Amino acid sequence: MSQPAPSNQQTGGQPASSEQSGTHVAALTMFGLLLVAYILMSADRYLMSALGVAIQKTLAFSDQQRGTLATIFTLGLGIGGIPSGWLIAKSSRKTVMIAGILIFSAATYFLTVAGDFYSMFATLVVQGFGMAMLATSMFALAGSYFSKSRVAALGAVNVCFGLGAVVAGKINPMLLSHYEASIGKELSWQPTIQSYAIFGVVLAVLIALAVRPWFSETRAIAKQSADVGGADSVKNRNTALLTVMSVFYGLTVYGFIGTYVSYLIHDLHYERPVAIDMLAWFGYGSLLSIFGGMLGDRLSPKLVIIGASLGVAILGYYVYLPDLSVDTRRALSFAFGTFGPAVLYTNLAGAHIKSMRRSLSRLGSSMFVTTLYAGGACGGFLISYLAGQSSWEHAARIQLSLLPLIGAVLALGLRPADMSK
Repeated sequence: MSQPAPSNQQTGGQPASSEQSGTHVAALTMFGLLLVAYILMSADRYLMSALGVAIQKTLAFSDQQRGTLATIFTLGLGIGGIPSGWLIAKSSRKTVMIAGILIFSAATYFLTVAGDFYSMFATLVVQGFGMAMLATSMFALAGSYFSKSRVAALGAVNVCFGLGAVVAGKINPMLLSHYEASIGKELSWQPTIQSYAIFGVVLAVLIALAVRPWFSETRAIAKQSADVGGADSVKNRNTALLTVMSVFYGLTVYGFIGTYVSYLIHDLHYERPVAIDMLAWFGYGSLLSIFGGMLGDRLSPKLVIIGASLGVAILGYYVYLPDLSVDTRRALSFAFGTFGPAVLYTNLAGAHIKSMRRSLSRLGSSMFVTTLYAGGACGGFLISYLAGQSSWEHAARIQLSLLPLIGAVLALGLRPADMSK
């Protein structure tokens, strides 16, 4: 990865064949390192869900406070999306990525010393802001460097969301068991969270040393394709519809992610490893994101988004039923990860980017991050509130089934012909 930037000026925008092969390998290697950082961020998203009951007992939180904290980091993601796009335009993607990882890591560490609900709330929002800086940079880079298969490239990024769920489902119980043996059950959640902060700092250093600006700041490759189609600003029909759909999807998926494990442990009295393992099955479904992206590159985004939304709506109707077997819950979690993150998330992201001109990919990605996570910020609180008013089954039918159904209806109004080519 130490080779110089490819000389596009000498080759009419394309490196010579031997140089091109080496450059492509180096680019994929650097992209792989960035994806590892995204896996870490994704795995960290599940910590508050997996550790929520233990934290609740230690700090005496209510059920609604626990549900709120499980997804409130997405408020920081929502707040940070558009500013991150502005920072990328003013500085560089690499700088924004590294700064985001360091902010995320510092907030993750201080989360363990927050002694009350409000300080933990604020720390999680800051953590989410750091996540937004990394996510926005990654989406913009994927849409720019891999411009011929933009949605598939976004799918590759989102595979890391699935891998993060698998890591959270497998590694978190191991870390908890290790620390329980040394410091006791009540406080084992603290060093588990701190481990993620340390990993983040290590990855920030590696990215600073290994990722080259000719890759992270690439714009020439995106410009090789004609800047045809797409809107010149966010004030267009497709972006308006996608904004509402993204908010609804954020409410849906983070309602599930933020509360399902705690629901299984607290309300259905599942053993903690069995409950956390549901995140791994959700992650296995998310690993199909590349194929979800391929669908978006080959089929109409309207068709793909409608189909995925209907699938999520059906699954959301059943997933919180109390009398399901463990194997049925695993199957539903896998299917939810497939129709949700693998297909719907990936294609909402791609549609946001395609709704703008290619040269405005950073604006499309920042709009997606902002709208999705603005909805996600309220996901845990809303479903916990609805469950408190009636039952988890009824709450899921409203938030996890009705909202994506409305999203499918809204998708009928999308105009793929107006999107960038």
